[in-house]
Amino acid sequence: MEEDYKNIKIAEKRAGISLIIYVILSIFKLIVGYLFKSKALIADGINNSTDIIASISIIIGLKISRKPVDYNHAYGHLRAETISSLIASIIMIAVSFEVIYNGIHSIIFLNKKAPDILSAFVAILCALVIYIVYIYNMKIAVKVKSSALKASAKDNFSDAIVSLGTAVGIIASQFGLPWIDPLAAIVVGLIILKTGFDIFKETSYDLTDGFDKKKLIGVVSKIKKVSGVHKVKDIKARVHGNNILLDITIYVNPNLTVKESHKITEEIETMLNSEFKIRYAIVHVEPD
Repeated sequence: MEEDYKNIKIAEKRAGISLIIYVILSIFKLIVGYLFKSKALIADGINNSTDIIASISIIIGLKISRKPVDYNHAYGHLRAETISSLIASIIMIAVSFEVIYNGIHSIIFLNKKAPDILSAFVAILCALVIYIVYIYNMKIAVKVKSSALKASAKDNFSDAIVSLGTAVGIIASQFGLPWIDPLAAIVVGLIILKTGFDIFKETSYDLTDGFDKKKLIGVVSKIKKVSGVHKVKDIKARVHGNNILLDITIYVNPNLTVKESHKITEEIETMLNSEFKIRYAIVHVEPD
């Protein structure tokens, strides 16, 4: 459990850094978009402002998930991290509709004046910054197994694509196609919507104890190789924060003593930890 809290603290620190970066980028894009009259860049800035709210949500969730086990939370508060990702996804979905609506409104009431080309260079620069943040966040998320930081990293990647799309729209508008800029804003909204929906789908799946049993094929294969295990009758899994919780039922020789059966369960638990980094498993023994 101590290792879990250490990993969460690392993820929390990364989320804090991302928050600072998004505050700077959002303010920068909104000011430049307003001065250079770029709907797409303003939409991109609004997108980054949702990332600020999402990052705050994730930081709060990570802080709560670091709370130790108490009377009412025997498994700790690790699922707060997943809940924070869910809240962040809902915020993203809500804002995406606003961005799409504004883009459609701008096309209907089109301003034929193209935005300043400098706003395109701003978008490209921001895309580069966000992509670097994405690479680092995803690397840390995989290392510490943080679902919240992984969700944030996915958002980082979509933001980088959004900024590139924004630049393309602004550049295209310079060639007598001013409707491309608000159209790019609509595309920005659609990308935000898809990213938010993907994160919502994944986190709600985890929170409802969904788990793909195909991922357990290798685990079952290894359990069967443990000395004394005749057969794996059943195995269930669910995600709790950055951990996988297993419930396993195995068949063993009915003539074994309680002590001998218990030794087999300990060997399974040791194997799961060393081979799959699964530290929480309940092994139920039945006579074959």
